[in-house]
Amino acid sequence: MIAKPGLDGHDRGAKIIARALRDAGMEVIYTGLHQTPEQIVETAIQEDADAIGISILSGAHMTLVPRIVRLLGESGSGDVLVVVGGTIPDDDAAELKQQGVSEVFGPGATTGDIVDFLRGALAAA
Repeated sequence: MIAKPGLDGHDRGAKIIARALRDAGMEVIYTGLHQTPEQIVETAIQEDADAIGISILSGAHMTLVPRIVRLLGESGSGDVLVVVGGTIPDDDAAELKQQGVSEVFGPGATTGDIVDFLRGALAAA
């Protein structure tokens, strides 16, 4: 599942990733723009998602992403893999990983890198 939380209205990258994952044979659900953490978690539960890719460029990653991870845990879906893409400072990326995010992809990450990571992480789960 690919999600765009908060007020971030830039969705080109999310659509490119969704298309790359689809082309790699994965089923992809794109939630659209301006989703709340609650909407993202509810969709993940309803769709029985194995992973959530959060695309965020708004700078609110240290507020929205931990809330999504926490809500997943509270709902009994803490096993859903969470990855984040966007312009995330290294210190924030490290903190997000400590809070349960599996990987953070910044500028320059290739679609191949993302596909390979997800395949490996989901196979190991």
